[in-house]
Amino acid sequence: MDELIASYKDRNLILFIGAGLSNNLGLPTWSELIDHVARELGYDPEIYKTFGNSLALAEYYRVKKGNIGPLRSWMDTNWHSDKVDLTGSDIHRLIANSKFHIIYTTNYDRLIEKSFEYYDKRYIKISSVSDIPQIKDGVTQIIKFHGDFDNDDTIVLDESSYYERLEFETPLDIKLRSDVLGKSVLFIGYSLTDVNLRFLFYKLAKLWKTNNGGGVQPRSYVFTHRPNPIQEAILDQWGIKMITSSEDDPQKALQDFLEQFR
Repeated sequence: MDELIASYKDRNLILFIGAGLSNNLGLPTWSELIDHVARELGYDPEIYKTFGNSLALAEYYRVKKGNIGPLRSWMDTNWHSDKVDLTGSDIHRLIANSKFHIIYTTNYDRLIEKSFEYYDKRYIKISSVSDIPQIKDGVTQIIKFHGDFDNDDTIVLDESSYYERLEFETPLDIKLRSDVLGKSVLFIGYSLTDVNLRFLFYKLAKLWKTNNGGGVQPRSYVFTHRPNPIQEAILDQWGIKMITSSEDDPQKALQDFLEQFR
């Protein structure tokens, strides 16, 4: 933990945020999203889920509707409804008041940005290559790595957009490759079974090995509230250290962990 805090104080630590961050806000789950897709297409949700994985089911929606606009609109409305009390999230408060100067997120919602606005913190949102020239020294970058509700074309939701992401050659991928060289990355809000996360771990490890000129790979970290010795050994080979907690409540565990960066 001391090494992690030292990287943070030296501004050599990038924060990478997943959907688990907002679990305490009651946002719709991925399963509920697919249920909505099924009903929109006239299917029984339980039957619809037997026809393929989530990416394929979202892809079918795009094929039938012509685009994901209506689905994005539904997500936007439900992710930002009046029921979502951002002011009650200590986790968002801690992140907004932290000193992370680069924050990546695979979440589509605007809750991180809204928390920065609520606590009067400056930030620049980056969801496409056209946003990159706005980067300013001393202003936190919030990079929407899987897209943003403001631009349907940026959203990584269906099978086609996911396969494009696997190529790891989009402008945001290139920015990530530049950002992580010589820096550590801290992943929070992710399930260790998330294939997107594991692919990213693999790609980053490969990137570090082929581009650091023989230097020592910066140690990166993933926080999870439960120990898992098997995953810990696998991640270690990729230069990722697992940090765990003895707290049973995953949201309380994450909050306690982030308190150490104050």
